[in-house]
Amino acid sequence: MGNKILVIDNDEALCKLIRTILNDEGYETKYFTNPYEGVADFKLDNYSSVITDIKMPGMDGIDVLEQIKRMNPLIPVVIITAHATVDITIQALRKGADDIITKPFEAPLLIYRVKNALKNKALREENRQLKQELINKSQFENIIGITNAIKKILDTIEKIAPYDIPVLIVGESGTGKELIAKAIHNNSPRKNKPFIAINCGSLPSTLIESELFGHKKGAFTGASEDKVGLIESANGGTLFLDEVGTLPIDVQKVLLRFLQEKELRRVGETKTINIDVRIISATNVDLKSAIKNGIFREDLYYRLNGITIFVPPLRERTDDIPLLTAHFISIQNRRFNLNCAGFTQEVMEILKTYNWPGNIRQLKNVVEAAMAISSNRYIDVDILKQFIEVDSIEVLNKNETSGDYYKNLENFERNYFKNLLDKNKWDIELSAKEAGVNISTIYRKIKKLNLS
Repeated sequence: MGNKILVIDNDEALCKLIRTILNDEGYETKYFTNPYEGVADFKLDNYSSVITDIKMPGMDGIDVLEQIKRMNPLIPVVIITAHATVDITIQALRKGADDIITKPFEAPLLIYRVKNALKNKALREENRQLKQELINKSQFENIIGITNAIKKILDTIEKIAPYDIPVLIVGESGTGKELIAKAIHNNSPRKNKPFIAINCGSLPSTLIESELFGHKKGAFTGASEDKVGLIESANGGTLFLDEVGTLPIDVQKVLLRFLQEKELRRVGETKTINIDVRIISATNVDLKSAIKNGIFREDLYYRLNGITIFVPPLRERTDDIPLLTAHFISIQNRRFNLNCAGFTQEVMEILKTYNWPGNIRQLKNVVEAAMAISSNRYIDVDILKQFIEVDSIEVLNKNETSGDYYKNLENFERNYFKNLLDKNKWDIELSAKEAGVNISTIYRKIKKLNLS
């Protein structure tokens, strides 16, 4: 679909003016002074955007907006009006308007708003295509991503899910390790049996053994009745041990015995119980270092580590950020009946260069918080700055970066990063480390500065 724009306004002189302005910018523009004819033509032609007035006889701009969005929700609609009251603005935004321009307006403003609407449309279409690609390529719907790292993980899950091989999932906090464990379980022969997740780091140190293995009534003070442990609750299914590296050494010993014998004894009980579970564990610490430091058993490590799945941090899979963001927005829109269309292109670029120390969990929290306080269809930089630190240089408007200072700054960056990469033989990781920036920043500079 090319950049063909439909203009609907009962003022023919204004229609011709808009057509002239947009045609000079390379857009193909067609106008109608009759809104019914304009909507009818929209059905027959491939338009990229629609500009419509609010006050028109017969069918007003809100009606036009609803008709257009019903036929194609992705098409950006820009409203022009001489009566931009608060009520009209709110109504138009709720109905799906992408922008509102107040008459009279200057040509540069119209061009800027139209370009911005088309950029946001392209972003929405990209997100839709990426999501569809993910659905088509993978049956693991809760694992969102299209980067090679995620595709490799999905391929590994598909291969190992049918077999009772122990799996160790390694990755930073917030990267989605439990989702991977659930995907393995849901695609295994045990999928109709329990999936029991245990956060080993959150269990009270005095009750860990009782929580895991259960206890008999009277086994200790407060044990007023028999209790089935978490491991026994997973019988026949999958046991997920999250933050397994935090288990105390004495509990590790008991867990190792269970893994070897496939049987457990409740605290205070004399008889043993046979248990059939698949073990999947996860850690955000280096277990090999923990072994060297004497805080994790080497024999337990080898029992848990049949197959290792490494989950990369979000800063190393920035191409997944638009898709993840669209996913979280869609969930919130459905949950709270919102009409958020997403982040502006400017904000999306910032999201893709931010370091994300809290990974996907942090991104999800930022999206939900931004949607909660934003009253616009598109979440802008002012909203984003309330939740993450934004590099001011990165968010300057292009109109503000045309001076001599910014040209020299760009030349400096081009020379600096070109020399840095050449020096390190284009080793991205080494260059990022030397420059003191993250890997995604290096990739962004290569693209922005057209380095090769």
